[in-house]
Amino acid sequence: MEPALQDALPKPHFVERVATMLRKLFGRRTEPIQDPAALRHFINTRATFVAQMTLYGYLRTRAGVRFPELFHDDVFVTSTNIAKWHVWLACLADLAVYTGGMVLRNSGARDAEVGRLMCGLVDEILLETGTPADAGPEFAEHAARVRARLAMCNWRAQVDGEFAFSESPPALVHWAPIIDDLKVLDAEIVRNSVRFRWHEIRVHLRENLDANAVMSALAPRDANA
Repeated sequence: MEPALQDALPKPHFVERVATMLRKLFGRRTEPIQDPAALRHFINTRATFVAQMTLYGYLRTRAGVRFPELFHDDVFVTSTNIAKWHVWLACLADLAVYTGGMVLRNSGARDAEVGRLMCGLVDEILLETGTPADAGPEFAEHAARVRARLAMCNWRAQVDGEFAFSESPPALVHWAPIIDDLKVLDAEIVRNSVRFRWHEIRVHLRENLDANAVMSALAPRDANA
């Protein structure tokens, strides 16, 4: 099973250990991405990495030394679990859109072929994830919006930069269990923290993606569909 968020909410004394583990696991340089399975793994793990690092980083910064104590508050834990899933969905959508644009630019594939690839990969991730028990009542609707965004995406309009990452920065501001008055003060810094996390992910994708190989590997799978 791909690394996901099912067990993402750590116990208080494991928070720093989990952060270190995530940096080592998801922040390292990747192997060449030459088939759809590898691309799906990259998208899922990097969306997970950005979602967790930015959410827990924001909460830890705001709470300071009181951060471990908050995990004894049932309301906070419930709200954080809901937030982690919605921020992950936003990260998943942003990275899939960016990746699809790069596949199109770097291969001879047609728009429809890229759309079929990206919609299929994200659908596989979402089907594998299902509807988590701790994700709150809005998860399924948000997942449907992710699918709709990809289905309607203009892949040729996706440029190499921050343009595609339009939903994850505001999602962190919206879903983080922080009081609204503080969010107003923090909003721009928080959005920039998410944008910063995406920079290294984009570099890794440029260095490791073999778009032609991915599309070539997709053809036999489509023929057998």
